[in-house]
Amino acid sequence: MSEHAGKTVFITGGTSGINLGIAKGFVREGAKVAVIGRDPERAANAEAEIKAECKTAKTSGGDALGFSCDVRDYNAVEAALARVAEAFGTIDVLVAGAAGNFYAPLLGMSANAFRTVVDIDLFGTFNAFRASYPFLTKPGASLIAISAGQADRASAMQAHACAAKAGVNQLTKVCAVEWGPAGVRANIISPGGIADTVGVKFLSKDPAQFDEAIGRIPSKRLGTVDEIADMAKFLSSDAARYVNGQVIYVDGGLYAGDASTDCLNPPPRK
Repeated sequence: MSEHAGKTVFITGGTSGINLGIAKGFVREGAKVAVIGRDPERAANAEAEIKAECKTAKTSGGDALGFSCDVRDYNAVEAALARVAEAFGTIDVLVAGAAGNFYAPLLGMSANAFRTVVDIDLFGTFNAFRASYPFLTKPGASLIAISAGQADRASAMQAHACAAKAGVNQLTKVCAVEWGPAGVRANIISPGGIADTVGVKFLSKDPAQFDEAIGRIPSKRLGTVDEIADMAKFLSSDAARYVNGQVIYVDGGLYAGDASTDCLNPPPRK
């Protein structure tokens, strides 16, 4: 039996993309997973998708709940957590993945547009973490923030995301420091380019630009949603019981360095 069987997992922004993949990864292990997002229809569809995974899962007992909630509203997040705790039990794992993004130069970005992303990414993570604390009563409770490379590297057209994700990383580390003595761990997953996500689909519209981006990745490929889910499961497992306050880069080595240099041509392995 998986050690995640019977756990309660709460995921913000869990109705699509990477976060939906994380939800499916946990439910396959027998966890009870709740996902929230702003769109009620997408939340209902996500619930159905996650429940479908239960039918083929190797570990039984998984279940899913999906409903609408705006992470920018602290009271709404608090109520959502209470609803999930009543349905599935107190929270074992919380994944703060709700995010917004778009491309715009700094001088072409309004204050309202900048604030929108900061409100969703940073304040949404704060609301989820802060409101979850009373529900994190089980030993080994785990908080996971889904961040991005923009937290560490200044990226043109991404001033809002750079600021928001840098804040998410530091906020999560503060949770690790302040709540570690209470047995709560908090870590950050920083994904690289992940196949079939909105950002990669946007990039792939320009084949030359797409090939250049892949060439920069030491592993020479995109990651998969399942690989991010695997990291989330690891960070919330007993194997990671001494991992706290860390940023884990799941990016094929991109954070370590740019592999696009022509001279990087290692010989084939025998």
